[in-house]
Amino acid sequence: MKWIEAKIIFDFENRQMAADLIVDLFYEFELQGVIIEDPEIVGEESWAPDAVDLPKQNAVTGYFPENDKAAGKCRILEEKLRKLQKELGITSRVLYSHIDEIDWSESWKSYFKPEKITAGIVVKPTWQEYVPAEDEIVLEIDPGMAFGTGTHPTSAMCIELIETYLKKGDSFLDVGTGSGILMIAAAKLGAAKIRGVDKDNDAVEISRQNLLQNKIEAQKFKVTVGTLLNGVQEQFSLVAANITSDLVLELLDSIGSVLTDNGIFICSGILDKNKAKVIQKMKNTGFEILATRTKDEWAAIAGKASCGP
Repeated sequence: MKWIEAKIIFDFENRQMAADLIVDLFYEFELQGVIIEDPEIVGEESWAPDAVDLPKQNAVTGYFPENDKAAGKCRILEEKLRKLQKELGITSRVLYSHIDEIDWSESWKSYFKPEKITAGIVVKPTWQEYVPAEDEIVLEIDPGMAFGTGTHPTSAMCIELIETYLKKGDSFLDVGTGSGILMIAAAKLGAAKIRGVDKDNDAVEISRQNLLQNKIEAQKFKVTVGTLLNGVQEQFSLVAANITSDLVLELLDSIGSVLTDNGIFICSGILDKNKAKVIQKMKNTGFEILATRTKDEWAAIAGKASCGP
């Protein structure tokens, strides 16, 4: 498949804020994987000996499939960048390139390195070696084109809450599974039955391969194509959804049908400004709020169903 690489080079005093806002623009197109370049961030050399040299400028890069929708997405992206400049003073320019998927996958390997996302869990690319500490859980990921690595704050907070509330033997459902990172985390934390659903066929195949790469037995998991809970008939003790605020609000209308009594629902991908709205709807649909997490303008929430479906 051919892809369009959109590299946004930007300039703003608060570079973290600018990067986060530009990443959000890509996430509005439902891209789960982007590359962030920051000349002032130095990674842990021992974890990425083959990483690229430090970038010379601040940039965020995302990838669109080269199809009949690509031109429209690029136009909308440019309009949103102009809005950021007008409202906040973030100046930027976009460089477009046409690439093959195999070229992208090789380029991605230069940027994705092992990262500790909780005290006991590390996410690492399949192509790098990493020696875990005692009792450390390692999640191996080959994200594929435009699917998340698990190191973005939304995924990291979601995994942290799963680590907190999942009990060994629980059943687990991941809504919008992407690369399968949440399913892998649940499996390695002791979930007995794992199910994932995603509307993207590529995501379903990538997540299957990642689960097998992590030595999760094929009979233990199931990943299917579907939108939100479409096709899901079983009930689960813990359901996670790292999607968007609007989709979480829509999901809450039917989440009770797939949760066991006192089941746990964990949602992420929520902009901090939308957190109160999501919490209120969770309460209105019978959830007791157990915990919230915020990082880099993102929020994750865990709630317990107060009654069965």
